[in-house]
Amino acid sequence: MQRRAFFRTTLVAGAAAALPRRSAFAAVFSEAPSRVQDLSAVTGDGRPVTLRASDVSDLRARLRGRVLLASDEGYDDARQILNPSFDKHPALIVQPSGTADVRTAVNFARDNGGLLLAVKCGGHSASGQSTCDRGLMIDLSRFRDVRVDPVARTARVTGGSLLGAVDHEAMTYDLVTPMGTVSHTGVGGLVTGGGFGRVTRRFGLSVDNLLSVDVVTADGEFRHASADENPDLFWGVRGGGGNFGIVTSFEFRLHPMRRRIIGGTLMYPLARAREVLHVWADYGKQAPDDLALGLVIIQPPGGAPGFTAIEVCYIGPENATERVLAPIRKLGTPLTDQVAAMDYVALQRSGDMTDPRALGQYLKSGFIADVPAGLEDAIIEGFRGDPRRATQLFFQMSGGAISRVPSNATAFAQRDTFANMLAAVGWRHGIDDPAEHIAWVKQYWSSLERFTYGFYVNDLELDMTAAAIQANYRQNHDRLVAVKNKYDPKNLFRLNANVQPTV
Repeated sequence: MQRRAFFRTTLVAGAAAALPRRSAFAAVFSEAPSRVQDLSAVTGDGRPVTLRASDVSDLRARLRGRVLLASDEGYDDARQILNPSFDKHPALIVQPSGTADVRTAVNFARDNGGLLLAVKCGGHSASGQSTCDRGLMIDLSRFRDVRVDPVARTARVTGGSLLGAVDHEAMTYDLVTPMGTVSHTGVGGLVTGGGFGRVTRRFGLSVDNLLSVDVVTADGEFRHASADENPDLFWGVRGGGGNFGIVTSFEFRLHPMRRRIIGGTLMYPLARAREVLHVWADYGKQAPDDLALGLVIIQPPGGAPGFTAIEVCYIGPENATERVLAPIRKLGTPLTDQVAAMDYVALQRSGDMTDPRALGQYLKSGFIADVPAGLEDAIIEGFRGDPRRATQLFFQMSGGAISRVPSNATAFAQRDTFANMLAAVGWRHGIDDPAEHIAWVKQYWSSLERFTYGFYVNDLELDMTAAAIQANYRQNHDRLVAVKNKYDPKNLFRLNANVQPTV
């Protein structure tokens, strides 16, 4: 990739040297678009449609951002998402520079038969639905900005921003709002699905800290939504995923929090997994809101020893750390103890280096209310590593402030859970056949699933049935359908945990 970039830069510089000064400046900062021809595409319901060259050229002319076709430089980078298993090729990609471009792109999709429409922010979609084949991808990667008001304790975040930017800007003022656990996650996808993170037990989910949103809905209109304006849309966006439009701006409440927190990992041998799991689950039900404890059981690829780890984030008084962690310390001396005072932003970035971008991935997930003996047995007895894959089971703790919000206050309904449980495998993309690895995790999950109830919509599986999705929204489903009928009656935004309209 670096070599390609070097040659491209050299060619541009050489061409620029032969041009007048103003033309040379323009040559460096613009990219010649490909010649437009008619494009073969599909609608959301799978019907073939032809996009006329004149219409695509008109779209390109009306945007400040870019339209990328398959022959354009940057198309292959833009179409990629985190999981390389989803190797899809949109008919065209729009990279908006602002809200006006988002409106133009949405109108284009609707006016051309209801094009299959994917929206990409950080590209972390577990089910690959931030990209598509032969449809329109709206890639928000050029629409990123975070502005913090330290007096009002609010942050305004544009739709394509990544959560690491929010942490970085807010923590400058010792302020925080709950975000996820990997800094290159897109705010749009994370938040509209609910938004779990390291400080959600103290401050609630990301959606619990939203004050307002700006949304471009399926009719191309710009709508501001808050508790006082378009409250039905505001309710639906907070947990209903991307069902109702594209959020172009989020307004978050910020909370005072010192930058220095206690974080890190306690690692134990895989042979002690049952004991560690038992202690983690027992203490997790009584842990203070200031403490988040993740748990992971891992068998790395290549035959390296497996291990069990407890991931700590404590944001309470530092002098109370040992007392708060005492129930965990009863496990004795770990293989490694990395728990220490550290920078919160650094902890938020700590998962980035191990994020498996070179791996094909597949996961199953579900919420649990507890870890009863039967689930503990199924976890430990069924867990099997393989030298050809990364195998893991991990948990995100819920509870605390999350559980004190009524289940119908937002579209996110799972307020009564103890944790989100996920089983995942990763393999060398392009080298290993994924079928065997996927089959294993499905078989393993079949022994765990009966202990789950519902799933986190951000972990949606590609083959999830409409009935399962409906059941997952629980008592909020009918209200979500009403919001969908009002703002997206033809289901333009369907690549998500889809609420199907009834009009």
